[in-house]
Amino acid sequence: MKTIKILAASILTALSTQAQVTVKTKEMKTNYSNELEVVNQLSTQSAVVNMPVTKLLNAPGNEALKDFFFTPVKNKQALKGKKIAVIAADGFEEIELTGPVWYFKELGAEVEIVAPKYNPAPERYGLAYPEMSKTHIMAIQYLQPVGWLKFDRTADQIKVSDYDAVFIPGGAWNPDNLRYDKDVIKFIQDFNKAGKLIAAICHAPVVLASADILKGRKLTGYWNIQVDLKNAGGTVLEETVVTDANIITSRHPIDVADFSRAVEKWLVKK
Repeated sequence: MKTIKILAASILTALSTQAQVTVKTKEMKTNYSNELEVVNQLSTQSAVVNMPVTKLLNAPGNEALKDFFFTPVKNKQALKGKKIAVIAADGFEEIELTGPVWYFKELGAEVEIVAPKYNPAPERYGLAYPEMSKTHIMAIQYLQPVGWLKFDRTADQIKVSDYDAVFIPGGAWNPDNLRYDKDVIKFIQDFNKAGKLIAAICHAPVVLASADILKGRKLTGYWNIQVDLKNAGGTVLEETVVTDANIITSRHPIDVADFSRAVEKWLVKK
């Protein structure tokens, strides 16, 4: 009888435990289902507007831009001895960096890619950084990330005396990353005091606004930042490229050819 009671108690315990497990499993499934439903409401469908280089070059009205890249450069020594720093961060517009860099190198210039020192956001921001972000910066085509470019130096390692010109590409994300960096802003300010060439295209002139070097200057930039340039004390012109003393600016990727030639012209005179 005693053995039967013990066996019965064991069976009841096992059944109770199984029932608890079943309940917990149902609760977990319910919680997971609820979490999944919330996450789905917080997420959106993936579909991104982009700007492939081939589509840009072959778009109607961009024949001159296409000729700029496919017409061989005649004087490959025009900028020999000149050294240009390209200051960029994650989110730079691809053609606005690679286009001028290609041209300056074709003219014999030495070009270095300079990025802010690696400074990831706190963990609570929920950002996942690829390992290569310590040595590369991310390119975009309008709104879509498309690749990574290795940089040569970081902004805390460079000196004004190292370069003849500074060039900042656009891309809506890139200037926002740069204008927050103290090393970048200090370098731009010192470069301006030295009277050396500062060139910025598309959204990039907002970096010059943050450096507070636009008061009384004529310039241009992407349409949705022009009010920022005016508020910084600049006079905004609706032209493909504007040169005012040591500052050269342009509006968007379509202006890359005129922008690059303006930089060439300025440096050749020096």
